[in-house]
Amino acid sequence: MKKPDISVLGDGGWGTTLAILLYNKGLPVTLWGAFEDYSREINRTRVNKRFLPGIRIPSGIIITSNLKVALSGKDIIIFAIPSQYMRGVLKKIKKIGHPPKAIYLSVTKGIEIASLKRMSEIIKDELGNLKLAVLSGPTIAHELAKRLPTTAVISSRDKPLRKYLQNIFMTDTFRIYTNDDTVGVELGGSLKNVIAIACGISDGLGFGTNTKAALLSRGLCEISRLGEAMGAKKKTFSGLSGLGDLVTTCISPYSRNKFLGEQIAKGKTLHKIKSHMQMVAEGVPTAKSAYELSRKYKVDMPIIKEIYLVLYKNKKPRKAVEYLMARERKEEY
Repeated sequence: MKKPDISVLGDGGWGTTLAILLYNKGLPVTLWGAFEDYSREINRTRVNKRFLPGIRIPSGIIITSNLKVALSGKDIIIFAIPSQYMRGVLKKIKKIGHPPKAIYLSVTKGIEIASLKRMSEIIKDELGNLKLAVLSGPTIAHELAKRLPTTAVISSRDKPLRKYLQNIFMTDTFRIYTNDDTVGVELGGSLKNVIAIACGISDGLGFGTNTKAALLSRGLCEISRLGEAMGAKKKTFSGLSGLGDLVTTCISPYSRNKFLGEQIAKGKTLHKIKSHMQMVAEGVPTAKSAYELSRKYKVDMPIIKEIYLVLYKNKKPRKAVEYLMARERKEEY
């Protein structure tokens, strides 16, 4: 059986990590980046210093900034592009032409602000009906790149497709589960980034583990409520792309979103923090998308709303905490 030729679109830490993982399984892999100069630098040094420092990229991985080269003849195309840039890249792909029989997999965690759509919906908008799946879960790139045990879930309504991809990605340090709840998997992976900003703010204000536990548990309730309103299965949010990803992002020292929250709590402006960050903190645009979705579906999401107000309306973090603590008395569920 022919080995699938794979292209990873997006040379951030996660895209680079997946490219290395798949190549080490003996699969031909191309890694595409949007910026020619940086792709040339990675190709020369074989290290992604900006997004995955200290990890050697095998010489057999083809690195390119030419989108046509990255797409030509590929059997599996993986999208690891920041959510707010996804549609722009897809429009370029549409003009170039894409392999219609290829398998497409999104590993991006985010919701487009303009349309409030998930990544799989945007891919279908631009490229039509395809063999499409999503991958999400507690997947800190540095840990997987260092071969530390990691788990994730691949979701698609097409059972043979998700089982095929499960076999492609599974290794002795990367355990893959499957399910058919794409809505829940994408929402869990996206919305947890907003709660991670809240946890970062909590840490930055000097609060304790009690506070973080409250944010995790109540944050998960908010994510689940919105997910169910949008057609997801409640049990998905107890799984890897829900609780698993939420815990990881809220406690990991590698969490960009938690770091951003910490800096906000210390009085730095969002603009200044983002200007010093190499990687995208997906929780920032997702906070706006999630807030708009909560209004659209009439779902009560007080933590999400307060993070939106802190990020976009300059509300002071301590005022947000005071509001959350003084809300009307309620039953837990």
